[in-house]
Amino acid sequence: MSREARRDVVLVIDDDETLGRVLIDGLGSERLEVLAVGTAGDGLALCRRRAVDVVLLDQKLPDAVGSDLPPAILERNELTKIIFMTAFPSFDNALAAIRAGAHDYLCKPFELEEVRLSIERALHVQELERIEQLHTLQHQRDLDRLVIAGEHGGLAAAVSLARRAAATAAPVLLTGPTGSGKTLLARYIHRLSPVRSEPFIAVNCAALPETLAEAELLGFERGAFTGAEAPRRGVFEMAEGGSVLLDEIGAMPLALQAKLLGVLEERRLRRVGGETQREVRARILAATNRDLDTAIHDGSFRSDLLFRLDVLRIELPSLAERAGDLPELVTTLLAGLTPDPVELAQGELDRLATYPWPGNVRELRNVLERALILSEPGPLRPSALLPRTDTAAPLERSGRPDQQGAIPIVTLAELEQEHLRKTLARLDGNLTRSAEALGIALSTLKRKVERHGLRRRRAGSA
Repeated sequence: MSREARRDVVLVIDDDETLGRVLIDGLGSERLEVLAVGTAGDGLALCRRRAVDVVLLDQKLPDAVGSDLPPAILERNELTKIIFMTAFPSFDNALAAIRAGAHDYLCKPFELEEVRLSIERALHVQELERIEQLHTLQHQRDLDRLVIAGEHGGLAAAVSLARRAAATAAPVLLTGPTGSGKTLLARYIHRLSPVRSEPFIAVNCAALPETLAEAELLGFERGAFTGAEAPRRGVFEMAEGGSVLLDEIGAMPLALQAKLLGVLEERRLRRVGGETQREVRARILAATNRDLDTAIHDGSFRSDLLFRLDVLRIELPSLAERAGDLPELVTTLLAGLTPDPVELAQGELDRLATYPWPGNVRELRNVLERALILSEPGPLRPSALLPRTDTAAPLERSGRPDQQGAIPIVTLAELEQEHLRKTLARLDGNLTRSAEALGIALSTLKRKVERHGLRRRRAGSA
């Protein structure tokens, strides 16, 4: 039976039969069913048989103390809201009730309207939690489908390792090209782990200014530097009990790498400007698209830090290596981008499969999103936003030979010029649509068109 088809159920657990009858008569309505029992045993038995939305629970019962019951009630339905009732109000009793899982706290004697308002607030919060739960579940399902979509090019092995990693607290190093899904897989590991209900915080090490990176990760005390007017927790403390993803770990400054190594080895940190050590209770995940072994060789990454992070390494393949997954990925990504059914033009999947996808899954998603934004009525044609496969020949002819004189090399300027020319031709010289399709600002496109000597095919197309 759907929620709309049934009344919300309120259960009164109180040995005062008169109060039970008053609440049944005063609160019962077309949308609210009120039940009353006199003992903890009867109340728990009813909670096991029925879906109860709100429990009005007396603190003193013939067979139990009210504050001992919430765990058993919530075990049946974690969304049930418990409102304590007591004739002996005190701060300690109220605090004990909240700690035990109470949503609200009423002092006897009370007005019927006071109870009604408390129940309405509880049901409103419950509905919001139910909606959030549904959204979270849908997000998790979408994420799961995207992460495990297909089994080509080593992805199945990566997902299998991720599932094993989730059962441990050991550091995990995620490697693979940009856009291959490292952050998604890190979230997938967190969600399968025992700490799934705790925070997951991802920080891009490449985006942190070197002067602020230490304070961002470790936190700081008041007065630690100019502008530090109040103490602040760092990423590791904010993720207390959960997981931290250090994305682009290869870009972390060497000085901070040494501090991170200390955090990993000692499981303790000291805030910037602080004197006390704080325990670190966050699981560390790291991701990079760099070859860290090469970075160690050129002195930009610490070998001891790599050894500490590289307990379990999971390498994600590029999209080119898992081209067989493209149809399933396209379907999954489109479903996440629009609730409406999308029809692809005939042969689109084959045309998409011929493109090398240097930006991997992220690039594929961006192309599909741009195609949806720019689409005309009819089947979707995302391949129209990609360079044509016939661009290789003219590019090779204009390229310069390499040192051995064997393979023609195309300069970046020539590549950009050809790509802009093809895009403008495909979109009838419309600069606005071309800028949107290319993912750049209109002013940027105009500068590039001027620099490369390209002209719009028709007037007024901007």
